[in-house]
Amino acid sequence: MTVRSFSIADASFERSPGQDGEVFAGNLIDQRHGGPITIGYGRYGPHQSIDETIAVHDVMVMLEGSLSVTSSAGTVTAGPGEIVYMPKGEAVTIRSHEQGAITAYVTYPHWQECSRKPSRHHH
Repeated sequence: MTVRSFSIADASFERSPGQDGEVFAGNLIDQRHGGPITIGYGRYGPHQSIDETIAVHDVMVMLEGSLSVTSSAGTVTAGPGEIVYMPKGEAVTIRSHEQGAITAYVTYPHWQECSRKPSRHHH
């Protein structure tokens, strides 16, 4: 691994398997690169909602728009510059609002290897 920087233009967005909403994820660093974490960008269309049990430790950094994440602890809403941490094993509902959302995410370990089902929010 070497020091690298990324922009959202570097991400190749794909719809998460198992969901047909306007929620896309684009990995930039993952298991193919030899490091311990996955890094990428997430893109949410307006008024999307996905239910997921988090398969890995998941950190979302809000870049644009806002998301609400509901879990057993209640609901948190985060906007640009804020960070949401979702621990492994937590059942969450992630909702976007009228403007949609752009996130950056870091997961440990790699979510594509650990998911019981090959899907992810996020973010």
